[in-house]
Amino acid sequence: MTPGTDHQFMLRALRLARGAARRGEVPVGAVVVSGGLVVGAASNRVERSQDAAAHAELLALRQAAHRLGSWRLAGAVIYSTLEPCPMCAGALLLARVERVVYGADDPKKGAFRSVYDVLGHRAGNHHLQVTPGCEAEAAAKMLQTFFRELRSRPD
Repeated sequence: MTPGTDHQFMLRALRLARGAARRGEVPVGAVVVSGGLVVGAASNRVERSQDAAAHAELLALRQAAHRLGSWRLAGAVIYSTLEPCPMCAGALLLARVERVVYGADDPKKGAFRSVYDVLGHRAGNHHLQVTPGCEAEAAAKMLQTFFRELRSRPD
């Protein structure tokens, strides 16, 4: 994929994240692309489903696996507005995703370079490429605004 293509798919993930914010969810969106086509797209649904595993990346991976008829997503690229957490990073590795493109770093739970290094061990049987910082400013601003407004609400 080209930087322009990465930008296009990340803009779609950002639209999904805005929808999550309107529903009171942490604004994270994810899009899975295979063969140039979107095969999975989701936003966080943790609050709505009361499921700690309902992260945008996991939901998008499930959708992609269903559409493609296989949990193996070799050659797929996932676009996430936020650096994936350890749970999502593990799922991306297990699904054999080829590449992860993400927006904002996650200084509290990031699994690729901010806090953890899920890819750091050479013994793994799959290694994916990571492209950080795509639309990072827009993604970070959306998250900052969401949490600022959340903190300012009276209890």
